[in-house]
Amino acid sequence: MIAATLSVGFLPLVDAAPLIVAHEMGFAAEEGIALDLRRAPSWSSVRDMLSFGQVEAAHMLAPVPVATALGLGGNGTPLAAVSVLSVNGDIIGVSNDLAAKLRAGGHDFAFRDARAAGAALIAHATQPLRLGVPFPFSMHAELLYYWLTALGLPAPQSVDIRTVPPSLMAAALEAGEIDAFCVGEPWGSMAVENGVGTLLLPGNAIWSFAPEKVLAVRSDWAVAEGQLLGRLIRAVWRAGRWLAEPGSPTLAAELLSRPQYLDLPSEILDRALTGRIVISPQGEERHVPRFVEFHRGAASFPWRSQAEWIGLQLAKRMGLDQTTAAQAARAVFRSDLYRQALAPTQAELPGASSKLEGALIHETAVSSVAGRLFLGPDAFFDGKVFEPDAV
Repeated sequence: MIAATLSVGFLPLVDAAPLIVAHEMGFAAEEGIALDLRRAPSWSSVRDMLSFGQVEAAHMLAPVPVATALGLGGNGTPLAAVSVLSVNGDIIGVSNDLAAKLRAGGHDFAFRDARAAGAALIAHATQPLRLGVPFPFSMHAELLYYWLTALGLPAPQSVDIRTVPPSLMAAALEAGEIDAFCVGEPWGSMAVENGVGTLLLPGNAIWSFAPEKVLAVRSDWAVAEGQLLGRLIRAVWRAGRWLAEPGSPTLAAELLSRPQYLDLPSEILDRALTGRIVISPQGEERHVPRFVEFHRGAASFPWRSQAEWIGLQLAKRMGLDQTTAAQAARAVFRSDLYRQALAPTQAELPGASSKLEGALIHETAVSSVAGRLFLGPDAFFDGKVFEPDAV
């Protein structure tokens, strides 16, 4: 029996898969809810749909609720990230002209070495480097700033970050409005399909376990509708678990390809889901393990330490007080609500809600409810480790 219909805003991206699968495969119905999935044209529109009560929940860039808590953008409506929808899944691409310069300079497009790719980009790009990202407060922007600054490029002085909706990224590259981009799939692959770009690096080469999208709700709604929120979190968690099963990517790509969702060929969507990425118009292919993750390694857990890292990056970039920003950011990722929602399930939950970020190089057993949880690598490309205030 369906108790309620929840409207959910989303953008046409592969990492909207947990919401689409929850609806199409019946996981929402099993929880007694129906999902009214509403496609939006841009991240600002998704944020505003949620903030102004046009939808109850949203597929959202992980930094947006944090930025809102810091007073950056939006109308100030407090938002809560109650689950991580996806980890990783971003891709960096360059124009064909810039790709030719990189190849002439000896870069091999191996698609795994962030240091080598970044050094080549800095050496051969005209500065300021014009970079397209889907939103100013996004993991795309934070990864680019972190990566290029660590390699010695004084950002933002030497970087011109331009906001381009994901579906228009290839067109902006073709029009010469940007030199490179960082975007979620399938829109990097579409630049390759359209013959206008070459893919340089997956986002997980910069941070191997970056929270990309979250399930966001208004904080007041989370308090008022705790039971419905729990059902929504569980439905999305079950969808993520299904997506992690070996036979799921093919069917998931078919579901996502439908006109009301991404409206693109399933074989292009399958690339991100399987990690087999075509990087150039010439058909070169690279295999990227864990290109996007929905479940394994507690991928959907909203770590407060990840929120704190995002908050500090935003504070440094925007000139805000870092201590205040860290405190505000931690409160946005609601690991408490996630735990409460999944308590009736067999979900393996971490024993802590914060951790060292970047400390794991190999799969590692960690403290958990049943003692069976393994976290995957979460290293930053430069070897740094982020220690939150409260681990």
